[in-house]
Amino acid sequence: MTEHSTMRAVVAAEGGPADVLRLTRVPKPRPEMTEILVRVHAAAINPADWKTRAAGGWAGRRGVTEQGAILGWDVSGVVEAVGRGVTLFRPGDEVSGMPLFPHFPGGYSEYVVAPSRHFAPKPAGLTHVEAAALPLVSLTAYQALTDYAKVRPGQRVLVHAAAGGVGHVAVQIAKALGAHVIGTAGAAKHDFVRGLGADEVIDYRTVDFADAVTGVDVVIDAIGGDYFDRSLRVMNPGGTLVALNYDVDPAMRERATERGVVSDFMLVEPDRAQLLAIRDLVESGRLRPVVAAELPLADAAKAHELGESGRTAGKIVLRVVED
Repeated sequence: MTEHSTMRAVVAAEGGPADVLRLTRVPKPRPEMTEILVRVHAAAINPADWKTRAAGGWAGRRGVTEQGAILGWDVSGVVEAVGRGVTLFRPGDEVSGMPLFPHFPGGYSEYVVAPSRHFAPKPAGLTHVEAAALPLVSLTAYQALTDYAKVRPGQRVLVHAAAGGVGHVAVQIAKALGAHVIGTAGAAKHDFVRGLGADEVIDYRTVDFADAVTGVDVVIDAIGGDYFDRSLRVMNPGGTLVALNYDVDPAMRERATERGVVSDFMLVEPDRAQLLAIRDLVESGRLRPVVAAELPLADAAKAHELGESGRTAGKIVLRVVED
């Protein structure tokens, strides 16, 4: 293989701790029909990345290379080539998206190939690093709030881990939908969460939110454990509890039903129309990505360790190309 036929990528040959991530060279992909080849400028880190890395067991999954798994679902970059039938983009267009999730598009690399409709034009005014911070968390929050919970103006929305990746975006989108937003976060992050538009912020370390909140219509929960039943205690009949990273088993669903609450696990999906809606929110000033840390591609292992520490507010992004 020549250098022109390969690319730099961070590969996990097996599951395990962050140091299984190694920078190497892999074959450069080519776009097929309805696909585009994107030169990646930045790729964001999400909990799905480090949980997938730690668990391993991805052999045979779509998108896994001979060398192993190339993680990364959040990308922003420039279209380099288009496959037959693509009409949405041309080479040179700036795009961002969450391609192929939950399969492996290989965001921690110099190039990504995926269906053109898994991307949208990069929001104007954002760098590629900022744009890469948005797709997965924004689509998750948008789908949870609009598709599943169907939030209406005036409803009370409780966002757990409101300073986190999904949380800090869910606060902003819920406000844009006209909701009264309550967030849980450590005291050190209260100013940050209020700055996003939260009407109330509760320090989960010193206060049981279940004793401090009432009359909640929608809960966005990326924590799980006893947060599920404690959240049910504060909810109005007819409310919706969206579980983002844990399964709602039949017993849990029955407890929710007894309180008149609908609850289930939701997994985010690629959606071009919603990427365009998110772009509109950004360009109208109602949504802004917060980048907690920016590291070079070669430091992907450090980025994972930082994410797993739980100390960041916002997103961690890998810089592949300088803007």
